Amino acid sequence: MKRQSLRRALLALSVASGLLLASCSTTQTRISERPEVFNALSPTDQALVQQGRIREGMSQDAVYIAWGAPNQRGPGRFRGRATETWIYFSTTAGDYYPPPFAYGYGGYGRLRGGFGPRGRYGRYYSYYDPFYDPWFYRRTSVISYPERAVSFQNGRVISFLFLPEPRVF
Repeated sequence: MKRQSLRRALLALSVASGLLLASCSTTQTRISERPEVFNALSPTDQALVQQGRIREGMSQDAVYIAWGAPNQRGPGRFRGRATETWIYFSTTAGDYYPPPFAYGYGGYGRLRGGFGPRGRYGRYYSYYDPFYDPWFYRRTSVISYPERAVSFQNGRVISFLFLPEPRVF
């Protein structure tokens, strides 16, 4: 009885992972989707596309083969002409810790003989949180952010940029 349920679970897991991997788009799968576009590219552009790189002047189809479908598309204008910008997103993960709270005395010199971090009669704060629970706050946050963008004018790349990953603590 346990073996049958274990086999069913393993079969379901393998089917699910197979479907997930089949849905992933790589450069090679996109080349096989559009072989006529890839063969029409110059040899230098073919090498760039196979490496997942682009350059100014490339067509939208070449960028699709190199980078895949964009997460967002946005219209715009540049020098009086219509442009289209493709935005690609990525995700990152990091731990979330709340900032410490400042409790205690914050005035100058009212407590005679009080020694703070700034010397005699300086400001004195105690940094702690009486409500801090490390098991509650120690969790991983997943953040989606724009990783790169490319702009087209008349179907050709006019600019592209790579954005830095956000700081996660």
